Amino acid sequence: MRFDVLTLFPEMFNAVITESITGRAIKAGIIECNFINIRDYTKDKHKRCDDYPYSGGGGMLMTPQPIYDAYMSVVSKLDYKPLTIYMSPQGKVFNQQVAIDLSKYKHIIILCGHYEGVDQRVLDEIVDMEISIGDFVMTGGEIAAMAVIDATSRMIDNVLSGEKAYTEESHYNGLLEFPQYTRPPEFMGKTVPEVLLSGNHKLIEEWKREQSLINTLKKRPDLLEKALLSPKEKEFIKNLNVN
Repeated sequence: MRFDVLTLFPEMFNAVITESITGRAIKAGIIECNFINIRDYTKDKHKRCDDYPYSGGGGMLMTPQPIYDAYMSVVSKLDYKPLTIYMSPQGKVFNQQVAIDLSKYKHIIILCGHYEGVDQRVLDEIVDMEISIGDFVMTGGEIAAMAVIDATSRMIDNVLSGEKAYTEESHYNGLLEFPQYTRPPEFMGKTVPEVLLSGNHKLIEEWKREQSLINTLKKRPDLLEKALLSPKEKEFIKNLNVN
């Protein structure tokens, strides 16, 4: 899978995307990430990519020409149109299902805005989807784009060690993940639940599911309304006394 990011700050991505799991996936050739500096494509002699908005008010707006030319530097070499995303607080809120959906594309372009945003005309021309990572405003779209690339990359075959590396994580099946434990078996007087030491895989799987339900009820009860639960699980939740 290929990601092309249009940004004023390409250097921000090298410290994050080229490390850890995504970094290993890049080295293995599973994903490709290119960070295109929008400023390289401005025709302004001072290399400016922003100007005052006609609507007035404070702040500056990114101008359309350098964004469009940076975009064309990617798509002019292709015989297809990549899915083009604009990171925007006005967009669809990003979640695990969106990450799964995006992982099915072979090529995604992400536009990172800055200042007060981007001239609407270039958005109308090139953007297919606007995505937000939450109901708040950031200085620019770079950090949000990193989050989208990271979460989406994890859903691509062979990026993680196996399917279980993500199917049991929070939000994949609509619930939060169960509590996790590792060595030592006792820490500060607290021990690992006995069932996890039993070697009984059936009981362990049942424990994981029950703990996932309990964790979701404690922390994000709103998720239970959309989760696919069996009648037995619904009854289990009904009888829980969670503080």
